[in-house]
Parts: sequence; structure tokens; C-alpha cells
Amino acid sequence: MNRNNRHKKGYNFDRLQKTFPAIKPFIISNKKGEPSIDFANPKAVKALNTALLFTDYHIKYWQFSDEHLCPAIPGRVDYIHYLKDLLLNTGTNSTKMILDIGTGASLIYPLLGHSLFKWNFVATDITIRSLEQAQKIVKTNKLTDSISLRHQKNKASIFNGIIKETDKFAASICNPPFYSSLEEANKATSQKIQGLTQTSEDNINKLPSKPVRNFSGKDNELWYLGGEKAFLHNYLYESSFYKEQVDWFTILVSNKKYLKSMQKSLDKLGASAIKIIPMQHGNKITRIIAWTFL
Repeated sequence: MNRNNRHKKGYNFDRLQKTFPAIKPFIISNKKGEPSIDFANPKAVKALNTALLFTDYHIKYWQFSDEHLCPAIPGRVDYIHYLKDLLLNTGTNSTKMILDIGTGASLIYPLLGHSLFKWNFVATDITIRSLEQAQKIVKTNKLTDSISLRHQKNKASIFNGIIKETDKFAASICNPPFYSSLEEANKATSQKIQGLTQTSEDNINKLPSKPVRNFSGKDNELWYLGGEKAFLHNYLYESSFYKEQVDWFTILVSNKKYLKSMQKSLDKLGASAIKIIPMQHGNKITRIIAWTFL
């Protein structure tokens, strides 16, 4: 994790229980006898992340329907810290707006970015229902002066129809859908739940016949026609039309095999600098790819 990520040493469950008592019913003991939660239980995962936002980031209201993706806070915090490092190291004026592509109902990146660094955001999504729930989070936390929402009406577009002629952004951020179909997403979910659940006969018998995502997620939050590669290349292609309006374009890349083709495409599009920032959380390795045309 980033050196400034306050979650790099794990979770302080004693502190979380004191500040956010609603998490108490979900706390269990792991194999080492240490306090933890059942990470295969969607309600427990949501309670943990709500407690973290309340305790560490002063987000008093964070409610959205259980069908939507519940983001893991430590990983999202990492993205924000690495973006801060990028802007600082390249002398980019971070007082400009940050553009969040696909913010979802949770609005997680704007909430963390504003809490940590007082950044202002424009956050987008293709789903009206997600934006309605995100707007309630904005309003309830009194963040209407810092976070505004825009609806992407064209599902085939990313920046087109969102960025206005007068807009100036320090950076764009995006956590893209990683799967090419609902079937692929469900298969990955089944494998993940099997790994999270102890392999005793009792627990195996308790596994649901239909995959239940421990982090939930609507279809558009999890998969995209053509999969991760198609989304990544659409994102970088459209970025070339807004060279003067966004200082740094950034996006998470799950599968490292796509990096080489992205770099080749960005070279052809005229990117003046490309940076790859590795991130690791436990056994999970991802990376941020960032580029600028300035």
C-alpha cells in the first residue's frame, strides 16, 4: 500500500466498534483468535466499509441499495494517495477539479478525495438510479459545493458528452468494469467466495447455489461489452480529444497484459508522458496507468 495509506497495518476493530457500534454484530474471531469479519458476507463487508468512512473520513451518511457495488476502502484510498503523489511530483495544480468516471452509487472516490485533500469533483455515471443515490450522499454530507454529478447519456461514450469546453481538470480517475459478460463476473465471484470460505464440509454446504457477490455490483459496474481491454482503449482513445482540458488521465488496470498495447496506442495518439504505478493489497496486484498530452 501507499506509504500514507492509514489502513496499511490492518483494521482497528476496537476503535471501529466504539465509533460505529453498528459493526459489532458482524465482528468474529479469525483462525488466529483476532477480531475480523466474514468477508464472504456482503452485509458484513458493507458494515466494515461504512464504519471506516465514518471513523476515518468523517462521512456521516453513506447509504445506497445493496445491489450496487460496495467498494473496499483501503484500495480506493491507495488510488487517491498515488494520484496525489503524481500531481505533486509533476507540479500539477491539484486545486483544479478531479473528474471521476463511473462514480457509482457509492461516490467513493469523491468522498475520499475531498476528505483527504479537499479536492473538488465532477462525478459521472450512466445510471440515473446510481446518480440519485450518490446525490443524496452529497446533500446529506453537505458537499454540494465540492461535488457535482453529471449523467453520461450515451453508454458507448466515456468523456464525450461529459467534458464541457470550459472545463479544466487536474486529472481523471476511473475504476473500470473488468469483465466481458455477466457470466464471467459470476464465475469470478464463485471462485472468490470459495477462497474466502473455509473448506470444512459444514461451510461448503452453506455456500449459495447462486453466486452472491460479497462486494455486490450492478451489471454496468462489473462488465462491459468487450471486457476490460475494450473499455481501456475506448478511455484512452477518447482522452485524445481533450488534451488541453485534463492534465493527467488515469485509470486502474487489472490485467497487466494490456499495458503494452495501451502504451503503443498512447504513443500513436501523441501522449507526452506515460507512467505506470503498481499497487498491491494482500495477494491482489493492480496498477494505475497515467498519461498526459501536455
